[in-house]
Amino acid sequence: MLLRRTVVVKAGRGRGGVIARIVRLAARMSSMSVVTRRPRTALAMMAGLLDSALPDGRRDRLAEVADVIDWDPLESLTDDRAAEVLRDAEVLVGHWGCPTLNADVLELAPELRMFAYAAGTVKWQVTDAVWDRGLLVTSAAAANAVPVAEYTLAAILFANKGVFSFAALERDRQSLVPLPFERFGSVGRRVGLVGASHVGRLVIDLLAGHEMDVAVADPFLSDAEAARLGVRRMELDDLCAWCDVLSLHAPDIPETKHMIGAEQLALLQDGVTMINTARGALVDPDALIAELSTGRLAAVLDVTEPEPLPSDSVLRGLPNVVLTPHVAGAVGSELVRLADLAIDEIARYAGGEPPRYPVRREDLDRIA
Repeated sequence: MLLRRTVVVKAGRGRGGVIARIVRLAARMSSMSVVTRRPRTALAMMAGLLDSALPDGRRDRLAEVADVIDWDPLESLTDDRAAEVLRDAEVLVGHWGCPTLNADVLELAPELRMFAYAAGTVKWQVTDAVWDRGLLVTSAAAANAVPVAEYTLAAILFANKGVFSFAALERDRQSLVPLPFERFGSVGRRVGLVGASHVGRLVIDLLAGHEMDVAVADPFLSDAEAARLGVRRMELDDLCAWCDVLSLHAPDIPETKHMIGAEQLALLQDGVTMINTARGALVDPDALIAELSTGRLAAVLDVTEPEPLPSDSVLRGLPNVVLTPHVAGAVGSELVRLADLAIDEIARYAGGEPPRYPVRREDLDRIA
C-alpha cells in the first residue's frame, strides 16, 4: 500500500516561516519577472466567479502581463464563442468550473501554449491531449495549501483542547460519557500527518512551538529530504497506533483509496481525533461510520465519501463528528493568493522564465 513510511520531527524545530514566505510571495511576485511581451489570454471558469477569482485589482495586474481577449470568462470550451476566443489564445487562465481540456478543445486553440490554473488540482481539467501538445501547466495548489494548513492547525488545537467534546457536551449533557480530562491539552501530544504534501509540510511549520511531536507518512519523501528534516521513518500502522491526532494530507489516487480502513482505525487509541481535509476517498466510509458510532474516536471531516453526505447519513447525527462542507481551502479574501500565483506564472512565461509551480504528467500519480 502507498504511504507506508513515516517521518518524525519535533514540531519545535520548525523550518522557519514557510507559511509566511508563501503568503509574502504574492506581494513580491510582480518585481521578480520582467515581462517582455503580453501573450493573448483567455479565461475559463464557472459563471459569476470572475470578481472572486481576480479580486482587489488583480484584473489590472493580469492586464499588465497579458492581453486578455475577452473579460467574460468561457463556461464552455466547445461552442462558437469559445472557438472565436480560443483561436488566438496563447494562455488559458482557468479556475473552478473550467471545462476539461480534451483533444477537441485543443483543436480550437492552435496557438495555446500555457494553461495557468488559478486554483488547486488540475486533474479534472487536463487530459493526455494537454501533455501530448506539450502545454505548460501551472497550478495555484501551493497557495491553496495555506488555508488548508491553517484549518488543520485549528482543528488539531481544538481536538487537543477537547473543544469539540466539550461543545457536544454543552449541547446535550447526556450525549457523551464523562470526559477524560487528562487527555486534553497540546503539550506532548502526538500528531500523525499522512502525506508530506504542500499542506502536510505547512502544517509541520505551523505546529512549530506548540510542544507537540509530529509524524509524517509519505513514501515519496527521499532519504536526503528526510535527513535534511532530521527525521526517522515508521510504518503507517505504527503511526496509527502512536498518534493522538491523525490528519490526512495524501492525494486521491488508486493506491490511496480507502488507505485508512478498518485495520488502521482499529489501531487508533481511544479518544483519537481523525481530521480529513484531503479527499473523502482516503477513508473507508463504512469502517469510519462503524468506529465513530461507538464513540471511541472523534472526527473532523471537511471532505467525505460521498460528497456531500446524504441528508440521512449517520455521520450527521453523531456528537463526536464535526462536518464542514469542503471549505478548508481558499475562500473569500484568501482567493487573492491564488490569483497572484497564477498571474506571476504568466508573467514568468511572458518573460521567458521557468514556472515556479509547474504540473507535469508524471506528477499526477502523487498530487491531489
